[in-house]
Amino acid sequence: MKLPPDFRKRVLAREWLCGTFLNLGSPITVEIAGLAGFDWVLIDHEHGPGGEDTMLHQLQAASATPTFPVVRIAQNETVRFKRALDMGALGVMAPYVSTAAEARLAVQAMRYPPHGIRGVAKFNRGAGFGGDFEEYYQHGHERLLTVIQIETVEAINNIDAIAAVDGADVLFVGPTDLSYNMGIRDQLDSVPFKEALRKVVDAAKKHGKAAGILVHLPHLVPMVREMGFTFTAYGSDGGAVRSGLLGLLAALKAK
Repeated sequence: MKLPPDFRKRVLAREWLCGTFLNLGSPITVEIAGLAGFDWVLIDHEHGPGGEDTMLHQLQAASATPTFPVVRIAQNETVRFKRALDMGALGVMAPYVSTAAEARLAVQAMRYPPHGIRGVAKFNRGAGFGGDFEEYYQHGHERLLTVIQIETVEAINNIDAIAAVDGADVLFVGPTDLSYNMGIRDQLDSVPFKEALRKVVDAAKKHGKAAGILVHLPHLVPMVREMGFTFTAYGSDGGAVRSGLLGLLAALKAK
């Protein structure tokens, strides 16, 4: 498969890019989201129920649309990057990264030698089953997107060093985990949480990276945009389905 030549550049240029999380394990909702016009989608294999076969089908569904598919793996382990990338993920999100060393491990797992430690196999879906391997090998480190998730107090304390890691393209705040780890559960409008967010944005700008975040409430979208977040996701397929079904039920029960 062909690697999009400009998406990573747009991310690093801090263009406003709209995404959503897909946590149902469904190829159908991946395709719906891609056709709806989201710039990127996050296929969640940290908290979502899908397995590797599901991931493959979700990535195939994404390919039928213009969207840029990012897979969130369950843990920052080299083998998990390799599986997602070989299946055709164009970006990978590494959860719970708290140090520069962990960020470097993620970047190395994304890239073939001499730029990293990713195992080389020509016959995989990511490389067009061999047909696109040469271009994929030569340009993968320039076009695949590495998203580093910021979810702990330690990560905030180390944010400048994490942002300085070459290839750590997006510093992506996981607001639920971060707020719980800060002891301010879901207090996303609080002063301490906003201060943490500003540290992420400032570090990203200082080192030429993008800041990203997931939000669940519409009033938070303009807030994070004003703060400088650009790689921003709103909601999820699971949340949308539940909200929609509750609305249908309410209409049926209305007197």
